[in-house]
Amino acid sequence: MVKFHIKLDSEIPASKQLFDQIQFAIASRQYPPGHRLPSTRQLAMMTGLHRNTISKVYRQLEETGLVESLAGSGIYVKAQGHEAGNRHLSQPVASEADDFPEKTEQAVQNGINELLSLGYSLPQIREIFLSEINWRLQCSAQVLVSVPESDFGAGQLILQDLEPTLGVPTQLVLIEQLAEVLEETDSATIVTSRYFIKDVEAIAAPKSVRVIPVDIYNYAEEIKIITQLKANTCLGIVSLSSGFLDAAERIIHSLRGDELLVMSAQTTDFPRLKALVRTAQTIVCDQGSYSQVKRTVQEISDDLIRLPQVICSDNYISAESIRLLRQELGLGKSESTSS
Repeated sequence: MVKFHIKLDSEIPASKQLFDQIQFAIASRQYPPGHRLPSTRQLAMMTGLHRNTISKVYRQLEETGLVESLAGSGIYVKAQGHEAGNRHLSQPVASEADDFPEKTEQAVQNGINELLSLGYSLPQIREIFLSEINWRLQCSAQVLVSVPESDFGAGQLILQDLEPTLGVPTQLVLIEQLAEVLEETDSATIVTSRYFIKDVEAIAAPKSVRVIPVDIYNYAEEIKIITQLKANTCLGIVSLSSGFLDAAERIIHSLRGDELLVMSAQTTDFPRLKALVRTAQTIVCDQGSYSQVKRTVQEISDDLIRLPQVICSDNYISAESIRLLRQELGLGKSESTSS
């Protein structure tokens, strides 16, 4: 069960702390699509917040398109983009060769039977299957990674993780330019973070372009290290993504309050990065920032009494999400995702 930490005496409103943590739990797939969120009563017992505050947070999450309310049932994480489509035909193939024919045949039969039950004839079903396969092949020929201009670094991180593993042309496109690019593109698949899915879908849906969200890494190991840092420690957070830095600062504050001095910097802000390296005892950075952090440490090492501990996190995108994306694109397994 995901644990939420709320600092009631914080300058950051409790509702904002909870919103950020639930949003991160959804974006990192700790709460996967279809997952039922805790009731307001359960969450009130977990966090000490009033149920009205929790209801307000749930309404905000619903407005962002991340969750949906089902009357009499509860609040559920919403499937995004093309996650909800063709469940029979998008299941992972069998890992054992002997199981492949049987499971594949069963999946195809289930799909055909379901369409027959809806009143389609076999010739119509054949056209549906062929049309879907052709559409997926066309969409998989090119991948567009789309993020807002305000968080260009998040797109760089996604692109950095996907390019080596997909093996198809992959391009970074700002959301502000996405409509114009789609006007000149016959077919593509758009990939984005759940943080930006609502804006991307609004542009892509009218053009019948496939959108697939990717899940970010859950940073469980890094969070564990942060919770164990001694009070009054200076913690540095470095990332290409400004949005990640903002979210990380708020979540760390919810975990530790004022016990830690938290400094953050993007790699392009050299004065701020140097100040961070001079002050922080522990630095957590993403892979896109690691080399710059190490260079900065080396450059000013003569001025440092003690070198900071630098912790480089895993990929920005989770390995499982990359595997699922390859599956949706019809690319099968790769060495990096099947090991």
